[in-house]
Amino acid sequence: MYIVVGLGNPGLEYEKTRHNVGYMSATFIADDNGIALRNEERKAIVGKGVISGAKSMIALPITYMNLSGDAVASLVNFYKIDVTSELIIIYDDIDLEPGKLRIRKKGSAGTHNGMRDIVKKLGTNEFIRVRVGVGHKPDGWNLADFVLSKFNKDEVPTMEMAVRDVNDAVKLIISDGADAAMNKYN
Repeated sequence: MYIVVGLGNPGLEYEKTRHNVGYMSATFIADDNGIALRNEERKAIVGKGVISGAKSMIALPITYMNLSGDAVASLVNFYKIDVTSELIIIYDDIDLEPGKLRIRKKGSAGTHNGMRDIVKKLGTNEFIRVRVGVGHKPDGWNLADFVLSKFNKDEVPTMEMAVRDVNDAVKLIISDGADAAMNKYN
């Protein structure tokens, strides 16, 4: 079974912020694949269904971003999945231009506290991740203020396309493997 995790923060005040692009993407994937996100399980809102012919779960951690590893590790351990091939984490990246995707099979968490917590709680950095560019922090901005800001109206169409691209990338990862998705989207 695949577990597709969209990182973000729960609550209306965080909807449509840069830091919640993982939530936005995972919710779109769930909708596109007919998966209802309505159950709370292991510190996440989850839905189960089929993506690209494979049994899959979509998860939105409700632990807040900096403790995302609690939900991810709990789901991974309970379902006993292979983290190197069956776990896909979707999250925001301030080092990429808005809408740009970068897919990797392993790597550092960089400056992303949610990813740092996941790596720490899993004890490995070898899992598939889909990074979604949200733009660079403007000079003079506090990083937290920037990632918790909403997209400006000029960025919205680009980010809507990025969310659709993430959906297609995740389907490709599940059907043909991470390398195929990396070749197409990186």
